[in-house]
Amino acid sequence: MSHSVTIKADGSEKDYWKDLWRNKQLLWILSKRDISVRYKQTLLGMAWSVVRPLMTMLIMVFVFSFVAKLRPDPGVPYPLMVLGGLTIWLFFANTFSQISSSITLNSNLVTKVYFPRLIMPLSAVAVGFIDFLISLVLFIILCVWYQYAPGWQIVFMPLFIFLTFMTSLGFGLFFAVVNVRFRDIGQLVPFIIQIGFYVCPIAYSSRLVEDSWWYKYYNLNPLVGIIDGFRWCLLGDQAFFNPASLYSTIIVSLIALSISVMYFRKKENTFVDHI
Repeated sequence: MSHSVTIKADGSEKDYWKDLWRNKQLLWILSKRDISVRYKQTLLGMAWSVVRPLMTMLIMVFVFSFVAKLRPDPGVPYPLMVLGGLTIWLFFANTFSQISSSITLNSNLVTKVYFPRLIMPLSAVAVGFIDFLISLVLFIILCVWYQYAPGWQIVFMPLFIFLTFMTSLGFGLFFAVVNVRFRDIGQLVPFIIQIGFYVCPIAYSSRLVEDSWWYKYYNLNPLVGIIDGFRWCLLGDQAFFNPASLYSTIIVSLIALSISVMYFRKKENTFVDHI
């Protein structure tokens, strides 16, 4: 059943969110398109989503465990600790990267047809989520290999997935807007992801810095609580997790998301002028 949409110069916020809901089918179509484009004309197809975390984990295990002699949490196999942190980190990194470039990559749609532009960043989450699920399956296979069964903590995993989505959307929306005006910002995003890879507790446990004087500042990183918490969900109480680290995760994520949505809405109508 078709319906008409009246575009108003000063439409209310309520009208905007109604339009967003009406266009939910477009969100689904763009998500499917992004997934299809990601693996179109590739040699290994979706196998890349397995090769990437697997090879990264193997390299990190060699460098940080055998060379640097870093130790995992007591009772946790080092490969499981690394892959657990890597799985949720790649979800954040892939989603953040896709959202940051979502407007410029869809410039042909922005200049030709009206729809709530927020649909494009939201649809960009699909690719990162598919990669995340594949990495999670890889983690389960590794758990079977090590005969390591998750505990009751696994029920909290959706919470940390949602927090990762909120965090990546909060920061990604801001860069998506800025990237429309200043295209060199797109070159900054991979650098930020590269720095974040080493700042976050992926190859090491936060237990190693728990007693340091700068631990409270370390916890200001919203991804610390997410990675530690997600690993706790997969590995149980043997994995280090300080619930207090979630305070900064929730506060920073909510502030970033609120500011980014307002900034996105303010600049949304100027996208056509700069693309």
